[in-house]
Amino acid sequence: MPQLSPRLARAVAALPLEPHLRVLEIGCGPGAAARAVAARLESGHILAIDRSAAAVAQARTACAEEIASGRLTVRQCAAEDFVPAPGEGPFDLVFAFRVGALDGRHPEAGRQALARITAALAPTGRLFVDGGDPLREVPVPR
Repeated sequence: MPQLSPRLARAVAALPLEPHLRVLEIGCGPGAAARAVAARLESGHILAIDRSAAAVAQARTACAEEIASGRLTVRQCAAEDFVPAPGEGPFDLVFAFRVGALDGRHPEAGRQALARITAALAPTGRLFVDGGDPLREVPVPR
């Protein structure tokens, strides 16, 4: 089971989670943050996506219990290609840690990803990325 690093634990703890939220994690890697978020959801749900097939396979294995409980779904998808499947959205909260499309390393992918995220957010939905103390909220065009 993936354990949270101290940095990741601080970031997950800083997310404004509530038990009923619909959450999207972009760039879930092996699923450590997704598991921690799912543990804080009661009637909510987290969809964890990653562009890497290997990461998605790791996350599905590591998160088998949360997937079986219905609190978590994992699928392969890049942020800039994300379109919610029927029943997946809208999302109340989206977060991404160390995702090049959202941290400025890949500006064009970032513009595309932000447009996809905006389309998937609930009217009051919020987007958080790492790079703050420990997070920063990214303004979402409405």
